[in-house]
Amino acid sequence: MKTNKTIPVQKNEKHTVKIEDLTHEGMGVAKIDGYPLFIEDALPGEEMEVKIHKTGKSFGYAKSMKRLTSSQNRVEIKDENFTRAGITPLQHMHYPAQLSFKKQQIKNVMKRIAKLSDVKILDTKGMTEPWGYRNKASVPVRKIGEKLTTGFFRKNSHDLIAMENFHIQDPKIDQAIIKVRDIMRTYNVKPYNEKDNTGNLRHIIVRRGYYTGEMMIVLVTRTAKLFPASKIIPDITEALPEVVSIVQNVNPTRTNTILGEDAIVLFGEDKYTDTLLGKTYEISHRSFYQVNPTQTEKLYNVVLDFAALTGEETVIDAYSGIGTITLTLADNAKHVYGIESIEPAVENAKTNAKLNNVENVTFEAGLAEEVMVEWSKEGRKADLVVVDPPRKGLEEAFINAVIDMQPAKMVYVSCNPATLARDVALLTEGGYTVEKIQPVDLFPQTSHVESVTLLTKN
Repeated sequence: MKTNKTIPVQKNEKHTVKIEDLTHEGMGVAKIDGYPLFIEDALPGEEMEVKIHKTGKSFGYAKSMKRLTSSQNRVEIKDENFTRAGITPLQHMHYPAQLSFKKQQIKNVMKRIAKLSDVKILDTKGMTEPWGYRNKASVPVRKIGEKLTTGFFRKNSHDLIAMENFHIQDPKIDQAIIKVRDIMRTYNVKPYNEKDNTGNLRHIIVRRGYYTGEMMIVLVTRTAKLFPASKIIPDITEALPEVVSIVQNVNPTRTNTILGEDAIVLFGEDKYTDTLLGKTYEISHRSFYQVNPTQTEKLYNVVLDFAALTGEETVIDAYSGIGTITLTLADNAKHVYGIESIEPAVENAKTNAKLNNVENVTFEAGLAEEVMVEWSKEGRKADLVVVDPPRKGLEEAFINAVIDMQPAKMVYVSCNPATLARDVALLTEGGYTVEKIQPVDLFPQTSHVESVTLLTKN
């Protein structure tokens, strides 16, 4: 068989390598004749025996067979299954090293993409206890053996690994999933079969208020029928007295998207409450709400610090969701305008403003880029623009509208360093300077990093 001469390794070969670096996803990088190999559960400085399991033109993947030396930043892992499922890809790394790694990720993209090598990047704000932090779990349901089982998919597959303790979730959420699972087993509810698009229960979602303790259960089903709901619902509320809402979300399609379009409220209302920085928020089953409440408060305090409001400013908060950043800013601003594309979230935001007696806010439904372009054409002005976009970052039309509007400051909350760097490059071309970037670790044990960037008008 003819082999590719340009690749110095072949599948199933064994090699001894030294880990030189980490990818942005936290995989170890080793090189053989300049050819990069990506290896899970590997840290810089470690030597290991590896087996090649996949090769491409530019890089390959190898599996660690035996670790010959260990990094001083290595710690004992909680569970091998978490690495297999991709839940905690950094669980083998000492937590202070995780924080340094996340700072370095931002530094790398600022240099490579934004061409800004001397930006002031502060040390990552971490957690005292970087486990048990998630206030939301979306757990798939499948049949293993003869039993309805909950767990998580093996990475890059839909093979379910049975799990009961996720370690990064609020322990009460883990307990709730098991109780709901056992009730579903009692009534012989059929788990979803993805291959045939048969069965019914697809996901169990549990959301819990960190400060209120209120719990919401979302049962994602293939059909609207949930039999016997008249017995299932009282059993759940008896087993879990914290539950204030049970929602059935119906998703009949073959899709990787968890939630469907239709929802049936089975108990309470489609909402639970939690507090952030002293304000109360109503959250529906579809609402985006940050999953790490204590770190979110740190994140928002950085936003407030960078904004340095005096009470005289007009502020625009784009991608405002249910209004958490908008209402946080409102205490120190003249007026805050929130822009959000998802209409139910806008309604949530208006309700939350009333709930907290905040009157100096206005929420607009629409795509952030379209609303900003319209406001710019109308000649509207803002002293500060705050953005918290999804992973894809800002649309170019939005950035151009900001440059036209010329606010004195912009505060950019990002969950994706690469798109942040791309957008920052355009903003600096448009007359803005990056003053500083504060990384905040909202997702310990994973490679994700949130950050807050302060830009000022030249």
